[in-house]
Amino acid sequence: MGKPTTAPELPRLLDVEQVAGMLGVSSRQVYRLADGGRMPRPLKIGGSVRWDRQAVEKWIAAGCPQEHGGKRP
Repeated sequence: MGKPTTAPELPRLLDVEQVAGMLGVSSRQVYRLADGGRMPRPLKIGGSVRWDRQAVEKWIAAGCPQEHGGKRP
């Protein structure tokens, strides 16, 4: 018997493509959601923008409620 296949575990900090994959939307839509304050705000690390995986998963589990804030950092 072979090993069951599982999706690789995502890292703690996600880039826009990984978040888009989790949500089933385009990367542009992720930026729209973040800019509109409709999802957890990303973190700016140097020149990179990343989302905390646990915050995104918690937001999804809560039914994707409106977040506060707006424009990404």
